[in-house]
Amino acid sequence: MIIDFKLNTLQKPTGIPSIKKSLKAVLHAVFIGVFLVASAKAQTSYELNSGWKCTQVTEVKADGIALSQPNSATQNWMPATVPGTVLTTLLNNKKVPDPFYGMNNERIKDIYNTGRDYYTYWFVKDFDEAAPTNGRQVYLNFRGINYSAEIYLNGKKVNPKTHVGMFLRESYNITSFINKNGKNLLAVLVYPPNPVGNPNGGQGGDGRIAKGVGLQYTAGWDWIQPMRDRNTGIWDKVTIEKTGEINLKNPHVITLVPGVRKIAGIQQPAIIKASAELQNPTNHTVKGVLQYVLDGSTVSKSVAIQPHTTTEVSLADFSLKNPKLWWPNGYGPQNLYNLKMSFLVGGSVSDQENVSVGVREISSEWNTETHSRQINVNGQKVFIKGGNWIISDAMLRFSDARYDAEVHFHRDMNLNLIRVWGGALVERPEFYAACDKYGLLVFQDFWISGDANGKWVDPAKADDQWTRRKYPDDHALYLKSVSDQIKLVRNHASLAIWCGGNEITPPEDILLAVRDTIMPKLDGTRWFVDYSNSDKMSLNTMGGNGDGPYGIQPLSAFWVDRTWPFNSEVGSVGVSDYESLQRFIPEKNMVAPQYSAEKKSSKVDSVWDYHKYIGYDASIDPYGKAESAKDFAAKAQLVNYDQYRALMEGFSSHMWSWYTGTIIWKTQNPWTAMRGQMYDYYLDPNACLYGLHSGSEPLHVMYNQFTGMVSVVNNTFETKRDLMLTARTIDMNGADSLLTQVFVEAQASSVKGFVSLKRVVERRAKSKGVFLCLQIFDKNKNKLSENIYWLPDANGNHSGLQKLAASQLQTSAQKLNNGKIEVTLSNPAKAPMAFFNRLSLVDGSTHNRVLPVFYSDNYVSVLPGETKKILVENASKINNPQLSVSGWNLSEQFIHIN
Repeated sequence: MIIDFKLNTLQKPTGIPSIKKSLKAVLHAVFIGVFLVASAKAQTSYELNSGWKCTQVTEVKADGIALSQPNSATQNWMPATVPGTVLTTLLNNKKVPDPFYGMNNERIKDIYNTGRDYYTYWFVKDFDEAAPTNGRQVYLNFRGINYSAEIYLNGKKVNPKTHVGMFLRESYNITSFINKNGKNLLAVLVYPPNPVGNPNGGQGGDGRIAKGVGLQYTAGWDWIQPMRDRNTGIWDKVTIEKTGEINLKNPHVITLVPGVRKIAGIQQPAIIKASAELQNPTNHTVKGVLQYVLDGSTVSKSVAIQPHTTTEVSLADFSLKNPKLWWPNGYGPQNLYNLKMSFLVGGSVSDQENVSVGVREISSEWNTETHSRQINVNGQKVFIKGGNWIISDAMLRFSDARYDAEVHFHRDMNLNLIRVWGGALVERPEFYAACDKYGLLVFQDFWISGDANGKWVDPAKADDQWTRRKYPDDHALYLKSVSDQIKLVRNHASLAIWCGGNEITPPEDILLAVRDTIMPKLDGTRWFVDYSNSDKMSLNTMGGNGDGPYGIQPLSAFWVDRTWPFNSEVGSVGVSDYESLQRFIPEKNMVAPQYSAEKKSSKVDSVWDYHKYIGYDASIDPYGKAESAKDFAAKAQLVNYDQYRALMEGFSSHMWSWYTGTIIWKTQNPWTAMRGQMYDYYLDPNACLYGLHSGSEPLHVMYNQFTGMVSVVNNTFETKRDLMLTARTIDMNGADSLLTQVFVEAQASSVKGFVSLKRVVERRAKSKGVFLCLQIFDKNKNKLSENIYWLPDANGNHSGLQKLAASQLQTSAQKLNNGKIEVTLSNPAKAPMAFFNRLSLVDGSTHNRVLPVFYSDNYVSVLPGETKKILVENASKINNPQLSVSGWNLSEQFIHIN
């Protein structure tokens, strides 16, 4: 299946169930109303994002001077996708098969074998822009080209020196290049990275992809196959910007929030510090006023900018009275202000920037109890519940709406941080805008990874460790790129931590320059950690790498085994359900892995293996041997839920004593991989997401199966009093038995055990297994938390589940005035447990799932005699939506929505 967020189409290979709605259209609707992206330009800027054409360099004899003049012979060139990669363009023109489906990626020529010319392309674009007058200026801005480029406009060379570097913005003053008649032709020659690296199966292939300042995953990793063009192309936005004589660049807004703040009540003032770069390309000094408007107040400064200079100007500090603060997800609201900064000449606006500002202060300190770093927001300590993020799409098909949807899912997981892994990129402002909106702190790595940069001996690598340790080749380019990308995203409230690299520091000259010079100058307000598992972040007294493990684990490992005190990578499995697998696995390859207890290994289909399946080993068998791929995928969801609930519960049970946080490896995939994902590439959630949603909820009651202790976690800043804690078992026939009921208190930001139920629970589970239901109510009997465990029999098998009687669940759905859908699930008294029910919004005519859709909870179980309500959030405009409901003991039903 091909997702193209630019063409507004969703294509599919033969034999794949279709999704009728265009995913881009759905995502676009999701994003309606999203707040202003930080540093968005005023109405004087527009994107060149359509009408591009391209061709392979070997097909062209003319040079850039000729190609960028009127009547150049480009009429028959191929339509190009910009922003985008060469591979995206080839895919959209049906020149290559979808590399995300089956074994198609093997059918696409790899640049290592073809040579770089094969993926070296000319791109041309005509646009209308009249020659400016009265001292006004026009700029051509590139936010990202991979990897090097020559740029021509109207028969003239624009860039005196070749652009080099994937992570480097370029801005060219093209005022003198604009044609008087307003008809302009742009030609860009884009070269791939050099070297491209051999995709020989190693982490980053042979490692040489890391010699450049670019992406490392493109040569392959243990969760992705290589991208054949190494993401060559004009991959990020191209804009035309019009200003007066002065161009306002790189505004910088810092918020200081002294003291320890509460969520509610009158706030003491916050301090706003602001500055900007002012560029004067003219031959004369320009006098004017730099100012910003925030919350109805104006701060200004008169300045004179010398000719042919760029000058940084700082404004006086501003005291913002009673500020509406920004808080991480789960702790408080994500308040945002719009700050409008402008430069005025003679009372007229020369240039203007809008910056979305979250007023907050992030700090860190060493926790002497855990021996790890602790993150504070507005003076309050935050227990980090994070997820590792690679990139939104492996072919760089980014969109505001997809970013919004993916971060929305992370909010629904009840996480409060996303780590952007170092083999990818400094994420785009649109990603950060979504994190600002949903309250996800960001831990941002730079482009270094131990796998490619020489931490370990690796026979797959072309160069030895000593050589790889010096990567990248051009240290000056690396430092220039770091500086530029810091300026790109530093205004975002969500940005919390900068990191020198993944599992290794950059070379010392780079590290010291970034840490001691660049960071203090450009962004001295965030914690900079040298590398992702540094002892300065998480003291490693156990040996090993300081992060992991990464596969299926016994649940006891999360609760009982003490690991690194701030684990930057720990994770498990992530196979999605059968409908998800159908989107990228051919029918003939729908073969369930076959586990051999004797050999302690699984036989895995070649396509599953190609898509990086990670073994469930013996964990499926307690639910009964998988009879088919569909049965395997269904039972895998039970394992998924249990693994990620236990992971976050286990870490939370030791917060502030063993741990200051943990970050799951990983929560999403930019390719159709089969490991480490809470939702699939097509934005369809699986049970991992909802197991994590449960285990990470701010106020949570939980059961340690190994000590029998029932505990309450309070991940908020407020003490919760007069809480009624109840525990009960429900047997396989639906018989309900109360074990305990007690009023408790949960201190702020704490975990406490209240009662051990080990003996009684094990006795009741001994024969067939049992359901254990824990609940918390407030003094008004409102249910605040519910957690249902399905515990195995004495032999470790779910023998009772395998014989569970048919569910009697009754379901209704009603559309609310706010556009959401309220689903009511009712289980009659004396009925068996309605166990593990998956809700899916579907197209009523095809019964294909609508994507993406957000559920307040899913994979839900309903006790006998009880009712649950689930809210469904969907922004698509399908004519006849229905609700699909299916469960462990419920055949699929389709429910009309009233």
